[in-house]
Amino acid sequence: MSSKNPTPVIQAVFSVEELADYFRISRAGVWRLLQDGRLPKTKIGGRTLIRRIDADAFLASCVNAA
Repeated sequence: MSSKNPTPVIQAVFSVEELADYFRISRAGVWRLLQDGRLPKTKIGGRTLIRRIDADAFLASCVNAA
């Protein structure tokens, strides 16, 4: 049975490119946040991943700082 409105999948982690799309900034901008330590990252294999909870906390801290 197919559904017209499937439940959206909420990602637990983002790649750098996915996070850039989520934040609507460049990949270079994401890399700067990671290298400055303002956003935590993890490496699995050769991939750099950012937890969604960390990305959302970072966004919340930006709103609270403004």
